Amino acid sequence: MNPFVQRHQDKISGVLSCFDRVILTGTLPDIAHAGAMAGFLSYRHIRLFDYAQWAEPLRDELRHNAEHLAAEAGLEIEFIRRLKAFRKEERVKAIIAERGDHPGLVHVFSAMEACSSFRPWYDKAKQQTSLKPTTGKCLHYYFYFIDEQFGLCYVRVPTWAPFRLQVYFNGHYWLARQLTHAGIAFEMADNAFVRIDDARQAQRLCDNLQARSIHQHLDQWAQRFCPVLRHFRAGYHWSFMQVEYATDVVFRRQTDFQPLYEAIVRTAVHVIKAENVAMFLGRKLTRASQDEVGNDFSTRIQGTRIRHHMGPASIKLYDKFALIARVECTANDVSFFKHHRWVEQRNGERVFKLAALRKNIYSLHDLRKLMHAANDRYLAFMAC
Repeated sequence: MNPFVQRHQDKISGVLSCFDRVILTGTLPDIAHAGAMAGFLSYRHIRLFDYAQWAEPLRDELRHNAEHLAAEAGLEIEFIRRLKAFRKEERVKAIIAERGDHPGLVHVFSAMEACSSFRPWYDKAKQQTSLKPTTGKCLHYYFYFIDEQFGLCYVRVPTWAPFRLQVYFNGHYWLARQLTHAGIAFEMADNAFVRIDDARQAQRLCDNLQARSIHQHLDQWAQRFCPVLRHFRAGYHWSFMQVEYATDVVFRRQTDFQPLYEAIVRTAVHVIKAENVAMFLGRKLTRASQDEVGNDFSTRIQGTRIRHHMGPASIKLYDKFALIARVECTANDVSFFKHHRWVEQRNGERVFKLAALRKNIYSLHDLRKLMHAANDRYLAFMAC
């Protein structure tokens, strides 16, 4: 048992560790980079300077598909003229409050946003034509839907090659669906559980989220919302873009939790140093360390929060509903974490050594252990 939980166990009703916000990126290896795209076009005897003419029919296909899906669900596509005019999540939340949380397409947004692309280039000196990576803008669709297994999700689909997808799901919404299917009663507020009748079984369910299951759902969603993938033999390759892993310590009474929480966060601002932050995240500070390390404390409408960051990773503590102490480890680049694994050397030899975590979704099991350990170290430090 964690020292923090052990010290306050008479005031705690339960502890749950679960993935929270997960954003994945889908790339098509056939056309993911300039060299791959050039090879793809060349194999089909398409001139590189005809890249745009090749991509336009695929763009139109994605537009027709979005319009068809929206019409089929009785929805209108909402075009966002000002990207920061409102929060899409709040709009979707209001729609769900009216329609209910039954599975199906909830809403479709469209917006002109930045996207990656390629441009033909002719090298006069070498007398060679090639493609160079560039950025531009294209129409993107956001498909918000409720899945039978994963709850509320969205798929962001660009209408221009190389069609890099972005997919979001929340581990707490996924767990809520699993608990319902298992017949375990619970009470949920926002994305947190304030009561679960069988906490041990809930934790087992959390730990049983499998990369293979996620992969199957991702492929199904890609086929539905981005049907142009049928033109690419290799299909989508899925990797982690941003991951949050939360440990919720649920107290029985607000009167027990609030004085303790206030004392912890006010003290932590002054006590926690750069070497502590590195230790929480499983790293060591050395002279060669280049990641920026720091703490920040903020007061929000929902309450207070203290956050410690090191490069693309961070760990934070905040109160939810004045009843739950949530420790949340976040990574914007999961390769920040290192662990011992088999590594194939350039000479073909396989060596078991400390290496960066792979971004592939099949690193899910190792990522869970690494982020859980970070939260555990943080809570243990709080016990002091």
